Amino acid sequence: MKKKTLTMEEIKQQYPNMWVLVECIKLDEDLNIIRGRVITAARTKDEIYSKLLTAEGKRIAIEYTGELPEVAYIL
Repeated sequence: MKKKTLTMEEIKQQYPNMWVLVECIKLDEDLNIIRGRVITAARTKDEIYSKLLTAEGKRIAIEYTGELPEVAYIL
């Protein structure tokens, strides 16, 4: 079954605060996703990495649909 093509806003609404592996269907000039198909969604990035092989041969992106926390780096 072919997955439905969604806008990035629709992806964010359907998969809130999740990591998504997206097949890119249409990108803007800055390479932001305009339309795509969600291959998989998960709570952790590691789960997404484990699904990368299923996307072989496709133009893909990994996106987070929520607000990323600021990370403090200690040098």
